[in-house]
Amino acid sequence: MILFPALDVLGGQCVRLERGDRAKATLYNPDPTAQARRFLEQGAQALHIVDLDAAFDGQSENAPVIERIVREAQKYKAFVQLGGGLRSQEALERWLTMGVDRVVVATLVRENFALALKLCEQQQEKIAIALDLRKGKVATRGWVTETDLAGDDSAERDLDAHAWLAPFIARKCNIGAVVVTDIVRDGMLSGSNNDLTLSFARTLPYPVLASGGVASLQDLVSLARTGEVAGAICGRALYEGMFSLEEALAAVAACREEIQRQH
Repeated sequence: MILFPALDVLGGQCVRLERGDRAKATLYNPDPTAQARRFLEQGAQALHIVDLDAAFDGQSENAPVIERIVREAQKYKAFVQLGGGLRSQEALERWLTMGVDRVVVATLVRENFALALKLCEQQQEKIAIALDLRKGKVATRGWVTETDLAGDDSAERDLDAHAWLAPFIARKCNIGAVVVTDIVRDGMLSGSNNDLTLSFARTLPYPVLASGGVASLQDLVSLARTGEVAGAICGRALYEGMFSLEEALAAVAACREEIQRQH
């Protein structure tokens, strides 16, 4: 399992939100590039960047900041994943050309499915699809717009969320990852929803990344020990010092070695 420290950029600064609420932003570092460098110096092999302004407004002035983060990551040969407001072919291709390894889309899938399918067929593993869930609804446009998933039972809603990805599976698109976020837990330090993540990891033909609510090393260890989750995105727990990045990387590495010994 790969650990992705999160860098959420709002107004050119590194923040974390509570449940995606723009009004509940906590500033952690006015210099996101410096924060990225700190993660990289501590051993991060991957970064998860979100342009929050672009996610909310569809446009942003954070590009120069994000470009600096990407260049910093390249010095360390770290993997860069970027999401937030990527709703056009031009936007996706710009960042991939800039050096981002994988872009994350959500709103594009909902609002221009034909283009999303085309780009996934073209770019394959360079595109990840975000499945952001709030009480059985898929949320897009900075988690403001919600789409009902059919069915009253939560299990039926999960199945419908799988069906949302069915056309990509049918076309044999080699999607790089599916990022599963429990919005209710995101940024709340309430513990990750590992059951939700595993429900997708065990049924989708794509790597699944866990996102939202990680509060302890045990959250990460429980995910890593399954050997079924490809990665986990961690934000507020690192910023609040619930554990260090070095501790998290060591714990995940130990789980990886344990799995290898068992096989």
